[in-house]
Amino acid sequence: MKRFLFVMALLLAYTISGMAQTDRQYIRSGNKYYRQQNFVKAEAEYRKSLSVNPENPQALYNLGCALVMQKKDSVAVQQFEKAAKIETGRMRKAKIYHNIGFVCQSHKLYGDAINAYKESLRNNPADNETRYNLALCQRLNKSEQNRNKNNQNKNKDKQKKDKDKKQDQNKNKNNNKQDKENKEKQQEKMSRDNAEQLLNAAMQNEQATQRRVKDAMRQTRSRKLDKNW
Repeated sequence: MKRFLFVMALLLAYTISGMAQTDRQYIRSGNKYYRQQNFVKAEAEYRKSLSVNPENPQALYNLGCALVMQKKDSVAVQQFEKAAKIETGRMRKAKIYHNIGFVCQSHKLYGDAINAYKESLRNNPADNETRYNLALCQRLNKSEQNRNKNNQNKNKDKQKKDKDKKQDQNKNKNNNKQDKENKEKQQEKMSRDNAEQLLNAAMQNEQATQRRVKDAMRQTRSRKLDKNW
């Protein structure tokens, strides 16, 4: 990333007029701690300044910078946005929006970063570094959109394959069920046929037995009659 934050230039460039002495003292004290990289104490001093004058754009901006240095980015952006609404100087407003763009870019929120950098350039069209960051975010945003589009297409293809696979599984399941039913019907038919065959065989055996009994009885009667003769 080409530039980090517009910080010290703005800290020193701000002029404060018509504010209470304590307000200026808190900001100066905060700036001193900031230059010493004691960002916690700097934050505390800037908040004291805002307690005296909540509408001080310099205190809001400087507080945002101190928060960024502590990786409290979401809260920092809130302070920058408040400062941007109050600030009337175009050059200072451009620096505020540049920092908003930087924070968004660092979190890969390229759409928000692009909007912030554009707003910065509206206030300071001559800032080439902001223009560079804007172009970079536009390229990164386009690449991310293409990547997301490709992922969506891959997901669609996967969903279609999964759907086709499920349909094939259901089809095979239905075919297996039908085959099983057909096999059971065939076995049932074979069982009935076997039962009928066994019944017919039994009936035939019984008829044959009855015939043998009758034949035996006739032969017995015949022998008895012979004896009577």
